[in-house]
Amino acid sequence: MKESIGDGKAPAELPSAYVKWRASCLGRTTDALEQNLILRLIGPVAGLNVLDVGCGDGQLAALLARGGATVSAIDPDARMSKAAGRHFAATGVSVALDRGSVEAMPYRNDSFDIVLAVTLLCLVRDPQEAIIRMARVLKPGGRLVVGELGRRSVWAGWRRLRGWLGHPTWRSARFFTEADLRELVRGAGLAPQTIRAAIFYPPLGWTTRLLAPVDPWLGKRFVSGGAFLVLIATKADTQ
Repeated sequence: MKESIGDGKAPAELPSAYVKWRASCLGRTTDALEQNLILRLIGPVAGLNVLDVGCGDGQLAALLARGGATVSAIDPDARMSKAAGRHFAATGVSVALDRGSVEAMPYRNDSFDIVLAVTLLCLVRDPQEAIIRMARVLKPGGRLVVGELGRRSVWAGWRRLRGWLGHPTWRSARFFTEADLRELVRGAGLAPQTIRAAIFYPPLGWTTRLLAPVDPWLGKRFVSGGAFLVLIATKADTQ
């Protein structure tokens, strides 16, 4: 299963920065590379129960539903939840959508084959607690898929600078190394498996068309230097 992000448009009710990002070549290309990496690592999802935590406007959840998964999605932001609902309706997919935080998810223990969290840990108060909560709803033998912001990248330096200059998101955001993510999932009793990276080009629009075609090649060979890390961890099968 490998698809890019539809038409790249963001619904009008989303924050202006989000809309601007989705309208740019840099934003569309970067989102597509990140989503394609996640989907490639997850593999076939037909018949699986999947939870997307912090689903945003629902682009990735919709792709998983189109791949045959039974998908639930949750986000704490009212605007994002509304945008996700509209996206699901417009694309004709069935996704069970809830509004809520990772700290208070309304799901039973051992409910999902895959739990997915993309750029969630970088913004939550306690990343370790968030992983523990997601591990709770993961079935024995299931997979946690974490997509996060890489610390050892040009993008991280650029975002830190913006934070120092007062940008509200990047002022408090966290960035992660491969070792950081492995430690977090181990702290929740999960076993880290695969880790890959994407987005090796700088955050400059003119570099996107030139360097994006070689990004997947780089991601197969390097982790350090990638602005986006994807870690897959498994929950022990108790049977």
